[in-house]
Amino acid sequence: MLNKDIRKHFPILQQEINGHPLVYLDSAATSQKPQQVIDAMSNYYEKDNSNVHRGVHTLGNQATEAYEGARDKVRDFINAKSREEIIFTRGTTTSLNIVAQSYGRANVGEGDEIVITHMEHHSNIIPWQQLAKEKGAVLKFIDLEEDGTITLDKVRETVTERTKIVSIMHVSNVLGTVNPIKEITEIAHANGAIMVVDGAQAAPHMKVDVQQLDCDFYAFSGHKMVGPTGIGVLYGKKELLNKMEPVEFGGEMIDFVGLYESTWKELPWKFEGGTPIIAGAVGLGAAIDYLEEIGLDNVEKHEQHLAEYAMKKMSEVEGVTIYGPLEPEKRASLITFNLNDVHPHDLATVLDMHGIAVRAGHHCCQPLMKWLDVSATARASFYIYNTEEDVDRLVDGLRIAKEYFNDVN
Repeated sequence: MLNKDIRKHFPILQQEINGHPLVYLDSAATSQKPQQVIDAMSNYYEKDNSNVHRGVHTLGNQATEAYEGARDKVRDFINAKSREEIIFTRGTTTSLNIVAQSYGRANVGEGDEIVITHMEHHSNIIPWQQLAKEKGAVLKFIDLEEDGTITLDKVRETVTERTKIVSIMHVSNVLGTVNPIKEITEIAHANGAIMVVDGAQAAPHMKVDVQQLDCDFYAFSGHKMVGPTGIGVLYGKKELLNKMEPVEFGGEMIDFVGLYESTWKELPWKFEGGTPIIAGAVGLGAAIDYLEEIGLDNVEKHEQHLAEYAMKKMSEVEGVTIYGPLEPEKRASLITFNLNDVHPHDLATVLDMHGIAVRAGHHCCQPLMKWLDVSATARASFYIYNTEEDVDRLVDGLRIAKEYFNDVN
């Protein structure tokens, strides 16, 4: 378990909600930010605020150094070969859309296949739906097992020589399932397809090595990894990015502009049109520093312990249904559940009355809700600042909610 003093780094956690100390269990939606990240962004605005790349004055140079320094931190964080393979975006959604609109439009044709799964977040479904409609391609889904996992046999059955793109989330934001990305990538490549990974729920919680995974694209967001909102990353293999056309045009991404023709900057800047997300990149760099000081291995061990502890404790509450694999080694640090016939929104409201923040709804995974045969679920997601005491508070809250709704009914 990580030191409980970590909580002191997060100012927002030092408050009461509805008269109770805050228990924040919604980090899969967005994580809280440590003082170190807040200070880094404030320092940029107070001392270095300027546009990047174009200026030759001192503030411009300092801002450029901070922005590009953050890119180097991201490269090291995911072990990319080159800083040119790191594109700053607004988040995972934007990153996946860039791949669909640039690589997809150029390489997918009528009758070609795009393969995803039923567990995908809407951000990893809709771009491929739109591309398939535009190109007359076939969108295929890898069937899930009863416990919400996928087998490599099912992957082999679904991916064919007509498949051009396989796009799968590394970790499910509902089921907690950790997918075998390296092995799926091997299957995709054996069939001549590229591998795209939605890493939004993985990068904050485990060591990601894009070279070891051998994926072609990897997308993640800063705000889920103690960084700011509005900043994300698209990693792409250099040889693929070099062949791709930008999808956003304007300042910053150009080399030469004439009246009728223009040329683009080299990587990575050709994909970063307009004034970039400078403060967001600075904050993301500080977030990476913070997580690496703790150690991603330590983060993962802490969360695995909490998930296992929570699974055990929540299973003891009669009427709780937990979705996804039950084996702790197969899942990440979130638990999606329902309580008897209580609507998740009502449950979340009762928990909030006791200072416990959980997520309720379809979690941007409506096809998965249909597969689970539910309209919505509640979700408790854990991170570095959570403790066993937080889990105990959640379980106590579930019992209180159960008694309340039994009395009402």
